[in-house]
Amino acid sequence: MIEIDNVHKSFGELEVIKGVSLTVSKGEVVSIIGGSGSGKSTLLMCINGLEPIQKGSIRVDGVEVHDRNTNLNQLRQKIGIVFQQWNAFPHLTVLENVMLAPRKVLGKSKEQAEALAIQQLTHVGLSDKFNTFPGKLSGGQQQRMAIARALAMSPDYMLFDEATSALDPQLVGEVLDTMRMLAEDGMTMVLVTHEIRFARDVSDRVAFFRNGLVHEIGTPDQVIGNPLLPETAAFLKSVK
Repeated sequence: MIEIDNVHKSFGELEVIKGVSLTVSKGEVVSIIGGSGSGKSTLLMCINGLEPIQKGSIRVDGVEVHDRNTNLNQLRQKIGIVFQQWNAFPHLTVLENVMLAPRKVLGKSKEQAEALAIQQLTHVGLSDKFNTFPGKLSGGQQQRMAIARALAMSPDYMLFDEATSALDPQLVGEVLDTMRMLAEDGMTMVLVTHEIRFARDVSDRVAFFRNGLVHEIGTPDQVIGNPLLPETAAFLKSVK
């Protein structure tokens, strides 16, 4: 379980998260929608300990992420994160990119890491790209490689930070299909996304962020289909 309690986050004088509380249960898919600058992506960075917080707490399976005594490297093994950019090593093949973290971080043997990488690349539909270099992949294939790379660490949670926003429109579907498959597999996921239809299809709950706060939260049918607040309705109208 991810437990976020009254979290505040500032960059200098600018407070971008202003008291967010949110709980994500095991097996749940929660999508976060909202305009630019509302704090969505920053919250993901805070969940993974990539950004410090000024107030509040974030716990993952009862472990306080921002406690100075917490072993963040160990905790991050539970939390996969996929960004807008895939950041692959260009001099390594697809298979070698996915093998790297299990070998370096988990201490897996070459054979074990290779088996994990093959399993996850096959899972995301890249079984024919093991020996290809990232620069030869399409954007959608590169993002699916990034998902496989995160899955090779056997995480309990997956965070997606607008994973399709850097892709050409015709490539978005293949990445969304991969994310949908993970949801069907029962992976606990927090998605920051502008793909509203996708969020409605796969999410257990949807949170609308506005001005650094959870402005509205509920089931997809409630928040997207019949929003209670005019700001939520206005945002949804603007992105249709």
